[in-house]
Amino acid sequence: MPPQAQGRPVTSDTPGTRADGSRPADGSRSGSGERVGPAPGPAPDPRGPGADRGSKDGLSGRQRLVKGVWPPRLTRAQLIVALLLFGLGLGLAIQVRSTNENSVLRGARQEDLVRILDELDSRTQRLQDEKRRLENQRTELENSSDQAEEARKQTLQKEQQLGVLAGTVAAQGPGITITIDDSRGSVESDMLLDTVQELRAAGAEAIQIGKVRVVAGTYFSDSGGAIRIDGRKVTRPYVVKVIGKPEDLEPALNIPGGVVQSLEKEQATVSVQREKKIVVDALRSAKRPDYARSSSR
Repeated sequence: MPPQAQGRPVTSDTPGTRADGSRPADGSRSGSGERVGPAPGPAPDPRGPGADRGSKDGLSGRQRLVKGVWPPRLTRAQLIVALLLFGLGLGLAIQVRSTNENSVLRGARQEDLVRILDELDSRTQRLQDEKRRLENQRTELENSSDQAEEARKQTLQKEQQLGVLAGTVAAQGPGITITIDDSRGSVESDMLLDTVQELRAAGAEAIQIGKVRVVAGTYFSDSGGAIRIDGRKVTRPYVVKVIGKPEDLEPALNIPGGVVQSLEKEQATVSVQREKKIVVDALRSAKRPDYARSSSR
């Protein structure tokens, strides 16, 4: 070995190689003033970690939010609860609407309400008077010395009363006359029936429409554009004669939502006249029952 070779290290010509011929694990080079360190990685995306994923499907953040909310994904339990709540709300709405429509007296004036209360008091008074009258008859029968004669007398009176109610005898007394002028022909049979029912509730004892006597078995029908009562045609204007207490009959027809207002809605003209004497002379024949017999002995 020459003297110049003694004590000098053996180096490689390749930069970054160690004396033993190997490279650093991170691939950096050393020597000749170069810094040895890890290789730089890619720079972070300033848009955030989800930018690449959003750009891949082509949707913005708002579009992804709308897509996640609509269409809604309901479970079976949520759907059942929603249907129950809908049914409950619908039922409450119908009940409130029905209550408002059926409350005829909700917007009535004070004087109308007072008149209705007076009519109810009058009906109560009539029932109490009838009760006292029957009690007096019973007392007379019990205390009369000639019970047979007293019974015969009361039987005749009862016969007259039943004849008036059945329409087999004529009747007269105070009452009202109702004239319904229906020039347009819009009044139907059910409206006349409502009038009769209202009069009966107000204490009417005898009713006659045109030439037909109205009794318990009377029926109303529409036929060929005309109204028939018990099969007999009645012509316009309709004249209704009623025997009863005028102070009770007339207010019953004029209550809010009553007969007069219902007829006037059909463009009919209604007039009510109080009279001291009304004659009801239309009669009905008494029919003998085929099967019914008296049960008294």
